[in-house]
Amino acid sequence: MQPPPVSPLLRTAAAYAWRLIVVAVGVYGVFVVLGRFHEIGVALFLGLVVTALVRPLTDVVARGLPRPTAVAVSLIGSIALVLGVLALVGEAVAGESTTLAREFRDGLDRIERWLEQPPLRLNPQALTDLQVRLGQWLSSHRSTLVSTAVSGASHLVEVLTVLALALFSSAFFIHSGDRMWAWFCDQLPRRAVRGRWEVAGRAAWRTFTGYTHGIVLVAATNAVLVGIALYVLGVPLAVPLALLEFFAAFIPLIGSPVALAVAAVVALAAKGPVIALIVVALIVVIGQIEGHLLHPLVMSWAVRLHPLVVAISVIAGAVAAGVVGAVVAVPLVSVCWSVVTALREARRAEAAADPGPGPGPGTQPM
Repeated sequence: MQPPPVSPLLRTAAAYAWRLIVVAVGVYGVFVVLGRFHEIGVALFLGLVVTALVRPLTDVVARGLPRPTAVAVSLIGSIALVLGVLALVGEAVAGESTTLAREFRDGLDRIERWLEQPPLRLNPQALTDLQVRLGQWLSSHRSTLVSTAVSGASHLVEVLTVLALALFSSAFFIHSGDRMWAWFCDQLPRRAVRGRWEVAGRAAWRTFTGYTHGIVLVAATNAVLVGIALYVLGVPLAVPLALLEFFAAFIPLIGSPVALAVAAVVALAAKGPVIALIVVALIVVIGQIEGHLLHPLVMSWAVRLHPLVVAISVIAGAVAAGVVGAVVAVPLVSVCWSVVTALREARRAEAAADPGPGPGPGTQPM
């Protein structure tokens, strides 16, 4: 007795199912490998970011100097600029530390009095109990906090190692990254495969550099706007808060509001609720400027993703790898989509250039 024939729909579903299983296993394997060597992945990503930012400067310097010297001058100058900015921020924090501590104490007293007044009318004893319990919690968890600080020192060594590897790799990427990619493509077996990899590499690098330049320009614009606004409002630590806004802008959609929320807390403690409300309004204004002006204008040379795709990418990256995943998610998705688009266009161009065999003998074209 023969078994009943398999439905074509079921046969098609089974064919796609095992292919999806293979793809899922491959993706899982990639994430397992990246999880075991995530420091190397982060270092290479930072090296590519440094390359995208410093290589244009190196190309200009290389017009008058040998290429290795131009790479060294550009990297050392960029490192000196970053260290100078950090030194400026540290000096600003050190200079305002005493004033800031006094303003914070006065600000906390104002907040307590505001909470005790209408419409909240909180019990003063409840606020006192909260302070006492906070002090007791810090005293009881002192050993845990100390161990956390000690483990943080080991994490600092890991961070310095990642930064050193990023600078080391960026030096080679800047000097001869194009020759390294050409060598990789030459190792591929077939000419058609090499052509696809070359197309994919050009599209990926064009998108990555465009995204990197765009996000840095957006972050710098946000930081300047925030710094000017906080300085005009008299909020302390305007320069460090502007620098925090610069780095937070690398996490799309959620980075800037979080940084400005920190600025609002500082304004609330130092200047009172009125200035804090103005800073909250600033969050809304800068969010509108970033979302409707800066991103469409500055990111036009990179792949423009739908805001829903950006939000899902950021959340998925944060769930998978924390803050690093949230930063890497959007450029990774942009690069992947640009590669898919470039390969699709290359196939269409090949199909248009090679329409296939002509009509056979004895046949008439339709």
